[in-house]
Amino acid sequence: MTDLLQPLYPWLKAFHIIAVIAWMAGMLYLPRLFVYHCETRPGTPEYDRFVLMERKLMRIIINPSMVAVWVLGLLLVEALSAWTSGWFLAKFTLVIGLSGMHGMFSRWRRDFERNANTRTQRFYRIVNEVPAVLMIVIVILVVVKPF
Repeated sequence: MTDLLQPLYPWLKAFHIIAVIAWMAGMLYLPRLFVYHCETRPGTPEYDRFVLMERKLMRIIINPSMVAVWVLGLLLVEALSAWTSGWFLAKFTLVIGLSGMHGMFSRWRRDFERNANTRTQRFYRIVNEVPAVLMIVIVILVVVKPF
């Protein structure tokens, strides 16, 4: 399979980077929307607007781009035969963590949709930093390949 992927490698890499950018944009923006959503009262037009914005962001941008990141990333690691490289295993672990954050964001979005959010603005401000930190470490692992 590695030989079949070699001619496609630059395209896989380009689309993987595009998908990562889209996923991270959504992962950084959604918890910021949660911060502002906390300021609104359920049943108001503002509250409903945030519910709609969060749903569309998740369904149109965040979910599809995460799927693309995973599919393209696995094809890339196969093309590189990097399954046992230390940098890849560390990156893979962090991407699993980022995917877990994605799942939590999805659940919290549904909590807002059901008027069941119990978390504070401060909580979402802190959580907003987690994807950024994971992204920084992942990029360093991919570019520097320290081990």
